[in-house]
Amino acid sequence: MKSFLFVALTFGFLLLSPPVLAHQPRVVESNEIIVVDPDISKAYYGTLTGEPHVYTISASEPFELYVGILMPYDEQVEKDVIAEIKRNGQLLASIGGGDAQWEMMFEFFGQSSYWDGGEYKEGVDAGEYTISVSSTYNDSKYSLAIGETEAFDSIETVNALKLIPELKRDFFNESPISFIKSPFGWGSILILYTIAFVVGFLYRTLLRMFAKNSVRGAQKNIGTFDRFVRFAIWIGLLFFAILTTWSPVLLFFSGFALFEALFSWCGFYAALGKTTCLK
Repeated sequence: MKSFLFVALTFGFLLLSPPVLAHQPRVVESNEIIVVDPDISKAYYGTLTGEPHVYTISASEPFELYVGILMPYDEQVEKDVIAEIKRNGQLLASIGGGDAQWEMMFEFFGQSSYWDGGEYKEGVDAGEYTISVSSTYNDSKYSLAIGETEAFDSIETVNALKLIPELKRDFFNESPISFIKSPFGWGSILILYTIAFVVGFLYRTLLRMFAKNSVRGAQKNIGTFDRFVRFAIWIGLLFFAILTTWSPVLLFFSGFALFEALFSWCGFYAALGKTTCLK
């Protein structure tokens, strides 16, 4: 089931969402980060824990170096995160820091607000580059953008769906439910519900074809009470999903519960040959 949902969800997003996708999201889990393919647009979300975070780029040929520094929007936050860009140990530029003109920006895709501390863009030669991110007390949250070429394949699309609710909760201190305002958020519900309804119709049609003279092939097999139960399951699974992880599996089954409620038909009851419809 998970493999099916992965393929179907990926196909849906490839059709519907590439125009709005931008940075590939990454959660920083160590102080030393190796940047692969620095021209591909990525957004690294990190929290300093006493030491700077150092990003290393080893380039064997000239490339376009793009770096941007952001912080999650908070009226009270100290806007002192600085990114120092060096080539072979020599300082090229610094962006952000206490003297920067931090500006508020709203990111439509993730539906989150940031402080924007500036960017650096330059065609550079081959060599080793480091980007050191720090703050006054090295205890700040930040997002470092590297690269400008947008490149989202199926794996990156699904990875973004997994990470964005997590980032909303842990990085922005927001409820993951706010992701529903994003085209990617409500789009994922629409796609997964469409998949759930298609699966439901196909399953019911096959049973009607091959078990048409038994209870398993019935057009309807649940009564009013069971329909209300499935409406409750639909609402419960939907709200639990969007309040927590936005799990595609939970969203799929919430859509399937809605299908069962609307069409008075239960896939599990059909498999058991059970009915609660009044005669």
